[in-house]
Amino acid sequence: MSEVLDLTRRLVSIPSHDDERAAGEAIADWLREETAATVRHDDSGVIARRGDGRESLALVGHHDVVAPADEQVADDGYVVRERNGRLHGRGTADMKGSLAAAMLAFRDADPSTELVFASFAGEEQGGVGARAAIDAGFAPDYAVVGEGSTGYSAPGVTDVAVAHKGRRGSTLVATGESAHASEPEAGENAVYRACDAVDIVRTLDAPETTVLGRTLTGSVAVTEIEGGTAWNVIPERCSVTVDERTVPGERADLARAEVPGVEWVVDQDLPPMACDDADFAETVLDAAREAQSGAPEHVAKPHATDAGWLAAAGTTCVVCGAAEPGEAHTAEESVSVEVLKRCERIYRRVAESVPGDRA
Repeated sequence: MSEVLDLTRRLVSIPSHDDERAAGEAIADWLREETAATVRHDDSGVIARRGDGRESLALVGHHDVVAPADEQVADDGYVVRERNGRLHGRGTADMKGSLAAAMLAFRDADPSTELVFASFAGEEQGGVGARAAIDAGFAPDYAVVGEGSTGYSAPGVTDVAVAHKGRRGSTLVATGESAHASEPEAGENAVYRACDAVDIVRTLDAPETTVLGRTLTGSVAVTEIEGGTAWNVIPERCSVTVDERTVPGERADLARAEVPGVEWVVDQDLPPMACDDADFAETVLDAAREAQSGAPEHVAKPHATDAGWLAAAGTTCVVCGAAEPGEAHTAEESVSVEVLKRCERIYRRVAESVPGDRA
């Protein structure tokens, strides 16, 4: 059994959807036993540092997962099975497999700069751990975030994402005045006001931008509507949920939907990510080329990750990891064992390169 497979099995078997402390402690213990790094474990997650240099490179992941399906749970933890060259179980793809690869690369690399390992808590809850760590001073110069980037340019190829979308979730709250439905003119229909706002949302242009030659197109969509209390009562309140996929530097003008009687409330705002250093992006792509027979490319991801929070705080980021589109958060979640080994090679090669320097 390969070391990355064994470590992935160990991490995946530890439940971490309700309480991430046991998984975090296992990661911290492994780092203390296997490396001479300085290791810190707190509510934000696990952060370890080794080496020195003018600049710092972080290998970043998270150890929380979404709630498992019933068939992914056993009496003593999560079910982990290997078949047909893939490891199956909650968190294999998102993202304890890439996390294990990063841990081994962190241990084994001969770094050209300060090397940092970070596994955050609360990524699935909106980047809680990453945000706390950033607020406490976590600020590497460069970061490779191990979220999925395999299978974007071609099946089985591990690409390097230089950008990803963010998500802004909003609620349009329409208020009116209730009345008996037999006399609608006596009230003010909140549903009608909400519909006026929805009509505006439908006309909004989707944001679009280009990052290092890769185009990202956002979207704006109404996904839920709720209002009214009875069939014979003019509704005094109606709420509309709007899902917006944002791109770096561009936002839809949702303020236009604040028509009379309608308030716009932002519920969640996960930032997009754009790599701001073409040389660093090429350094990571070179490492990906050397680690596989396929032809990886710079790509853009549709999903938000902790790279968005790091980039917003000033860290130059790319995303590179083992998960393939459609694997995360499913009852059949799995990851390729060969790609885990590949990611370990990629992370180690990047750690042994000078960030941003391709000379």
